[in-house]
Amino acid sequence: MKKLLLPIFLACFSISQAQTPCVNGMAGSYPCNGYDLQAHIPLSTFNASSSNDSWGWTDPQDGKEYALVGLNNGTAFIDISDPVNPVYLGKLPTHTTSTTWRDVKVYNNFAFVVSEAGGHGMQVFDLARLRNVNNPPVTFTEDAHYGGFGSAHNIVINEETGYAYGVGTNSYSGGAHFINIQDPLNPVGVGGYSGSGYSHDAQVVIYNGPDTDYTGHEIYIGSNENHVAIVDVTDKSNPQLIASATYTNDSYTHQGWFTEDQKYFIVGDELDELNFGFNTKTITLDFTDLDNPQFHFEHYGETPAIDHNGYIKGNEYYLANYKAGMRVLNISNIDGESFSEIGYFDTYPANDNSGFEGAWNVYPYFGSGNIIISNYLSGGFFLVKSSAPDNTDPIAVCQNITVELDENGEVIVAASEVDGGSSDNSGSYTLSLDQNTFDCSDIGTNSVILTVTDPSGNTDTCTATITVEDNLAPALECPSNNLVNNDTGETYYTLPDYIANNEATASDNCTTNLTISQDPTAGTQLPIGTHTISFETTDDEGNVVNCSFELTVEILGVDDFKFNNGLSIYPNPTTNLVTIDSSNELLNTIKIFDISGKQLYTSNNLNASSKSIDISYLSRGIYFITLNDQVTKKIIKN
Repeated sequence: MKKLLLPIFLACFSISQAQTPCVNGMAGSYPCNGYDLQAHIPLSTFNASSSNDSWGWTDPQDGKEYALVGLNNGTAFIDISDPVNPVYLGKLPTHTTSTTWRDVKVYNNFAFVVSEAGGHGMQVFDLARLRNVNNPPVTFTEDAHYGGFGSAHNIVINEETGYAYGVGTNSYSGGAHFINIQDPLNPVGVGGYSGSGYSHDAQVVIYNGPDTDYTGHEIYIGSNENHVAIVDVTDKSNPQLIASATYTNDSYTHQGWFTEDQKYFIVGDELDELNFGFNTKTITLDFTDLDNPQFHFEHYGETPAIDHNGYIKGNEYYLANYKAGMRVLNISNIDGESFSEIGYFDTYPANDNSGFEGAWNVYPYFGSGNIIISNYLSGGFFLVKSSAPDNTDPIAVCQNITVELDENGEVIVAASEVDGGSSDNSGSYTLSLDQNTFDCSDIGTNSVILTVTDPSGNTDTCTATITVEDNLAPALECPSNNLVNNDTGETYYTLPDYIANNEATASDNCTTNLTISQDPTAGTQLPIGTHTISFETTDDEGNVVNCSFELTVEILGVDDFKFNNGLSIYPNPTTNLVTIDSSNELLNTIKIFDISGKQLYTSNNLNASSKSIDISYLSRGIYFITLNDQVTKKIIKN
């Protein structure tokens, strides 16, 4: 039957504009079981001759979903928020030349792209640019580039730690090449691991499985051609091989994925069907003890097609099975050594033989339930979704949280912060809050409703308490250190009201009318010497802040009063220039001394009423300036 469908298959190269349901085993010209065709985009639309890997991105800003598809000559970006009318937004061209192999992964709203093209390195692309694309398709440019390696077969990212792992590179014997991508636009190479040879693909996780010896460690599981390598990469400067796992009839250990409880690792061997002649074989390894991995069992599929990439979501294993398309296995009885095929969508109708055309990759992790299938040499891009109706509501679980207002008196709460472990039988759901923005008027406890929605539109809600706190102290500004003369004819200086004069000011994110206290209070008569003037304010939530400055009071001698009364020395304190103006007596001699009495500056025979001196070369501190050998004043250099 597949041979009869080949002419139809080859002719079906236009973008589907409506969902094609799976009816009587067919979705249009594609064999299917339980999966409808949402959309199809042929390679010609991308101006490419082949596609390869694929991945997905969900915009946290609005929940829109995007497909990222590797091509022989670049990376395509497709808006699939309307899944039956996808929009091809444009392409990021290859960094160097075209190649069969390209791989893309996502971290922190950035795409990271590698290729086996020589000198390609790793491209970094800001996915936020997809939000506003005018007149698509467009040609994009990379936002950053990492050149720590040239070619790479694949890239693996641990989103929990912000590390990328280039595999199959021209470094570290083809083993893992470690890259810190926590600042996505500035990736930094931090070493690698070559101890187990070439890695074709890998998965890296923060381990939380049954082997408590490694709980919390960053574990690298490499599919390394003829074995699976388990490596502790927690310390990037000293990665440690834990163990290696093998199986019989190996031809090319290609790719694998952890079950969600991290007890088992499901592996695909790319060449065993071709070399040994059996049907699609899926190998399960028991990783209960990471130091001693065991072969668990192997499952044989319905066709002799070659297996490629496989991913686990809940109790389902989604396999890109080349000429057999996407196959979906129920793995819930993995302990009992039994898998069962529960559905498929065949993107290569011609046949199910063991060849390298057809489904290269699947991506099953969209909250909508839509699944990407990217074909290698024929077919291009497919978007499919389960046909099975889902009438089961998700289970909403809330947790109470406490949040703090920022300097603007605001805080935005993500729905995921209130989620206390919600679930759905599909393995996917979206979250929303009836209120997620809080300000000063919300200080205290607030009841919010968390709504959990599954891909079929079923919902459940729960109520959580969000306690809003203001723990930020006010901002308090003090006057600078200052030097003043005594009141005329007195031996003291009367302290002014710095608050009333607006020289001591305060502001707060929530409290509008702050009260500031001054110590000593305004009107206090300060004797000659240096005094600390302090200020304090408290906001409505009890957050306290203090500041102070030094005020130095000098007294005028009786003999020098006339001269002094006409003197003006400014600015004081100063950073660069200090100016002396004398209105009652001409300046003849100026000398500057440090506090030890060492003379640092002298100027004679001035015969001037004003003089500016550059003291920028002096260190910060207190100095004394003597005028006409009669009067000495203190100056402060900031």
